[in-house]
Amino acid sequence: MSLAALRVMVVEDHGFQRRLALRLLAELGIGQVAEAADGSAALALLENGGAPPDVVLVDLDMPGMDGIEFIGHVAQRRLARGVALVSALDPALLNTVQMMARAYGLHVLGSIEKPLSVDKLEAVLTRYEERLQSNPVDDAIFIDLDDLRRALDEGEILPWFQPQAEFANGKIVGVEALARWERRDGQVIRPHHFVGMLESDGLAAQLTDAILEQACRWKRRWQDDGLRLNLSVNVSPATLHDESAADRYQQIVESHGLSTSEVMLEITESLLMADAARGLGVLARLRLKGFGLSIDDFGTGYSSLAQLSQVPFTELKIDQGFVFGANSQPRKRAVVEASLDLARKLQLETVAEGVETIEDWQMLAELGCGIAQGYLVGAPVAAEDLVDCVSRWRAPD
Repeated sequence: MSLAALRVMVVEDHGFQRRLALRLLAELGIGQVAEAADGSAALALLENGGAPPDVVLVDLDMPGMDGIEFIGHVAQRRLARGVALVSALDPALLNTVQMMARAYGLHVLGSIEKPLSVDKLEAVLTRYEERLQSNPVDDAIFIDLDDLRRALDEGEILPWFQPQAEFANGKIVGVEALARWERRDGQVIRPHHFVGMLESDGLAAQLTDAILEQACRWKRRWQDDGLRLNLSVNVSPATLHDESAADRYQQIVESHGLSTSEVMLEITESLLMADAARGLGVLARLRLKGFGLSIDDFGTGYSSLAQLSQVPFTELKIDQGFVFGANSQPRKRAVVEASLDLARKLQLETVAEGVETIEDWQMLAELGCGIAQGYLVGAPVAAEDLVDCVSRWRAPD
């Protein structure tokens, strides 16, 4: 999508700043622009119908309904696709608002410090297409549980693969397998729509086994063709109470002539083990069998240090919420730097998720991160498309 095709709304109470924004958008060739002087007026415009704007440029400090309250209404009612903050307020406050908007499901393009300029606007708005491709907005989807069970039984739920590249040499060295439901009508459904349903129905183990089985099959195929890649697979917390899981995973991997040392099992850090003794036993046996264990989304839960002290992790994945914008936000950078320092002291490999810009890459390389994963390296793709994805990749200079 070109900049000229974007639909933009400007929400700004200061008349001069609002007119300046409109003029700069016109200079960028953006003609589909709406404006409002406060949050209440903007909501009224959005609720009158019509196509939602692609991007809302919103000031935070406004009388009446401030920008934070306005963003909450927009996100909950799905009145816009993306948002960018225009403000000179404290970066820590701006970061909090951006995290809130992401939690609601909005595409967050970042913040623009006043005064506005063409370059600042262009830099933020060009992120819209990148954010859309790396994290597309899903329409509301109705899923029938019987249809979902059938899809799992008949192999419609498949692994897609997102490449991972080393910072040291730019080489793609691994992939993460991510579940996708490829429906018969051609629609591809992302996991947050169906994984919870499968777990509630007691099918978490079957899902994990299916993804691991298919991912190993593809890894073997790529390896036979000369492309050797490490493999990461997400493990449902429910499987950690299954004492047979370690033996079963080993059997699946070795049945394809692969080594468990080339397979990383990712555990979300916020999982709560109802039966800690059994869960820790399963994780210990997985390490004993040679699997790598990754603590996923590090920094987003409440038990990070406890998990690291109890579980024999070999890898730490830094959550994309900390990576995005860290090159320009000192607090985020401090969290990333501290996480990498902790990983080094614990002798853990490190992966940064959500690497989307050259600036992200350069900052993480400077801080000594091991591996990059994110839109800059490549979006998740169907298995058949991975080789082309790898061949197109060029590491930043």
